[in-house]
Amino acid sequence: QVQLVESGGGLVQAGGSLTLACEASGRRLNILSMGWHRQGPGLQRELVASVSIEGEANYADSAKGRFTISRDNAKNTLYLQIASLEPEDTAVYFCTAGYHSDHYYPLYWGQGTQVTVSS
Repeated sequence: QVQLVESGGGLVQAGGSLTLACEASGRRLNILSMGWHRQGPGLQRELVASVSIEGEANYADSAKGRFTISRDNAKNTLYLQIASLEPEDTAVYFCTAGYHSDHYYPLYWGQGTQVTVSS
């Protein structure tokens, strides 16, 4: 079992930046890829970015350029840096752990952290 706890969300003005963190615990962390999903109001949950054990990152088209995913395996922590925040980034952001095949498949989910961007 893997436990994921997000932090770093909050209310931010448009144009600002934010760094989300996810502390992971449990078995198998050293063989799992990790990622961030988000769900905006009235929208479906979507993958934002994922990162492999080796640190290779992949981004959704909507996240390229402003989002940076990274992981610190020694600290079992995943990060998501968001720059130039837009009101459309308002969402609950979920940390996930899973594996890569043709795509990234999340197996474990955190509870989520709310990010609200004011215009």
